[in-house]
Amino acid sequence: MASLGGNILPPGLHAQIYFAGIAVTVLVGVCYSTLLTKKAKDSETPSLLQSLWLFFYTCFLKPHDGDSNGNQQDALESFYKKQAGAYDATRKVLLKGREDMLALAAAQLVYRTKDRNGNKRCIWVDVGGGTGWNIEAMSRFVDVPRFFDSVYLVDFSPSLCEVARKRFQRLGWENVKVICQDARKFRLEDYEPASQGRHTSGSPTRGYLSQERPKHGGADLITMSYSLSMIPDYYSVIDSLPLLLSPNGIIGVVDFYVQSQVDVNFRNYTGGLVNRHVNFFGRTFWRAWFDMDRVALEPGRRDYLEYSFGTVLNVNTRNYVLGAIPYYIWLGTSKRPSSSSFPHEIVEKVDSLVTESPYLSPANHTDALTRAVESAASEIRSKAFDAATINLTSNLPLPSFFYQNHHYRIYYDDQLKKHTQFNDEYIYAFTWEDTRVDERILKLKPDDVVLAITSAGDNILSYALQSPARIHAVDLNPTQNHLLELKIAAFSSLPYEDFWKIFGEGKHPEFRSLLVSKMSPHLSSRAFQYWLSNHHIFTKSKGGLYDTGGSKHGIRIFRWISRVFGCRSAVKQLLAAKTLNEQREVWRGKIRPALLSRLVSKFVVSQEAFLWTALGVPKNQLAIIEEDHARSEAVCGPDATAKNTRSHAIWEYMVNTFDPMVELTHIAADNPYYLVCLDGKFSRNCHPDYLSHQAHARLSRPGAFDGLRIHTDEIDEVLACIAPGTLTVAVVMDSMDWFDPGSNAAAAQVTKLNRALRMGGRVLLRSAGLRPWYLDEFERHGFVAKCHGKRSPGTCIDRVNMYASCWVCTKRENLAPPTPEMESMVGAEISNLQI
Repeated sequence: MASLGGNILPPGLHAQIYFAGIAVTVLVGVCYSTLLTKKAKDSETPSLLQSLWLFFYTCFLKPHDGDSNGNQQDALESFYKKQAGAYDATRKVLLKGREDMLALAAAQLVYRTKDRNGNKRCIWVDVGGGTGWNIEAMSRFVDVPRFFDSVYLVDFSPSLCEVARKRFQRLGWENVKVICQDARKFRLEDYEPASQGRHTSGSPTRGYLSQERPKHGGADLITMSYSLSMIPDYYSVIDSLPLLLSPNGIIGVVDFYVQSQVDVNFRNYTGGLVNRHVNFFGRTFWRAWFDMDRVALEPGRRDYLEYSFGTVLNVNTRNYVLGAIPYYIWLGTSKRPSSSSFPHEIVEKVDSLVTESPYLSPANHTDALTRAVESAASEIRSKAFDAATINLTSNLPLPSFFYQNHHYRIYYDDQLKKHTQFNDEYIYAFTWEDTRVDERILKLKPDDVVLAITSAGDNILSYALQSPARIHAVDLNPTQNHLLELKIAAFSSLPYEDFWKIFGEGKHPEFRSLLVSKMSPHLSSRAFQYWLSNHHIFTKSKGGLYDTGGSKHGIRIFRWISRVFGCRSAVKQLLAAKTLNEQREVWRGKIRPALLSRLVSKFVVSQEAFLWTALGVPKNQLAIIEEDHARSEAVCGPDATAKNTRSHAIWEYMVNTFDPMVELTHIAADNPYYLVCLDGKFSRNCHPDYLSHQAHARLSRPGAFDGLRIHTDEIDEVLACIAPGTLTVAVVMDSMDWFDPGSNAAAAQVTKLNRALRMGGRVLLRSAGLRPWYLDEFERHGFVAKCHGKRSPGTCIDRVNMYASCWVCTKRENLAPPTPEMESMVGAEISNLQI
């Protein structure tokens, strides 16, 4: 017999040792499982060690034999019966996001039911509610026994239902009913009084807009917490939910998922795609991993859910404690918005808000509006209208903006390159325009219709305090509009002290909790996704809101300069100065020599990359500065002190900006624009108008922002969608400095401004130039330009003093063809409708 040689053991011995080890492990495991299971039966609440072992055993070792009869209930019992008592203790770490989903749903529910009729019952149905943990956890956000008239926990596992019954007996919540039933067969009318007008089954083949539904009745809240992924026949369950939900009800879902961005990039109704993409490895691994426990992560479940309802909020995140398991939180509502009694109404209403066209409401017969909409194909329509029309004709849900509680944020396609170029970062965390000067120049009246660039939104809020009829806030950067939305949501939901901490100090340790439980009903899905992903801005110990955005680079450069030149303490002295004289002394002796040194100007500030990244100065605006410098006394005068170079041009511009500002304005007392740059926050004595007690009292009233429209687009695109002759004021800041003098872009925008403005309408603009070249375009296109401030050495035009001039261009004549008056736009058929 041939020997294997050396120290190699015969193969048979290897196998014997291997199988013996497995046998011992299994034997010990079975014995230990039997012992712990017996102890668990003796105790309603197993110990942590027992719970963890039961979880591991039932998930990875125990064979699932309950489905031998093809019965889903038996399969569930096979999985849950042994671990029912330990379920809650072992799911706290695994099932993340349940508290957030409940908080979001509660916030929406509180907002939507605040004006409900006292006779209307408030009902919650928790599908796949298991042990009732969700219902008890909801008590952190609302008083469950008082807020809800009835709560129905529907689950198909008898063991879990028994745990739930004991839970609610212990709590004494008599309004909670545990129903052990297949979710497909649950009907609310079987348990609720008939007088509530419950739904009856409808044909699933009919379009959602043509389905008749009762005005009252149905569940106000339906939740599914990690149950959708465990329902084999999920289509029929999801199909049953729309007829279970009340017209204004909310459905909340939290569950695992995997999905590629390729599947959803083309959809406009998902409410945003932040963090939705899961890479190939994650999709493959997590789907295979959860499939062992019959948890199905195929994308079709979530896709069908989003197809069947209108999306209100949508969150994609990861459970980083357990290897970054992807999960989502989704809030939806009826596919047909509750404010719509027939197909075109909600679309026409939102379109009228965008275009300044009259909103048509039928006086007698609903067909009148349908005919009016169909006959108006050639009229001005918004992008929101176009997107909604495509969805309606395809039986798809409307874009999520249509399902928000407020319609001031207008639909936009967040996948377009013109929006993604900003890389989800705003440039300005605060606005650089002096709102006090704007108010003095514009003197807005109740009938004014204003279009203005959003920036950080501070100016928009200042205009809102003057109560014009309408404000159109426009910004191409989605995150600038997210910031404005956040401020509006805070006005609408938070007391003044919380509002002040967030936007006065730029920090709030409880920001995330306030965002989820208070501000979320007042935010669009995209804005909510953004701030939930970036909540650390407000909660981290260092920095804060005003140390973020593109402008933070300029502030950090100044801090670096002050440290290098050893004048950090001088900055504190400047902020502590009680008088202008004290401030001037600190500036002249300690700070100015460092900040305005020609070395810093040449190697840092005058660099084109720094000017754009830190200060938002594009190359065309830089060219305007250089051109004015080349003609200035400093270069061409008899006592010239500067060279015609970029570094000298920037240095002269900085001197003419900072010297007069420090000499003439008291930063700590009355210049919030530089106070926030130097100190990273505002003070109670020095802040923008919108941060005052009086402003909060005024803008927190219901309906304070009903006249606001937030557009995420170019100014030209918004002007093209606004009915002619409707605007009275357009505030374009310094945006026209960005145009290339060699193109016709400025002339095209001036033409659109002329058409959108009423006769006598005004355009307020600021420029880095003393007399910007495009003023000639205004004068060639029916405007008269008037200067309201021109900077000269030693003088300020406002507290910011960052711009060289301020102008108002007033419309004096129409361009051909003449701008039509609004009265002539009402046709014969439309005149029969109420406007």
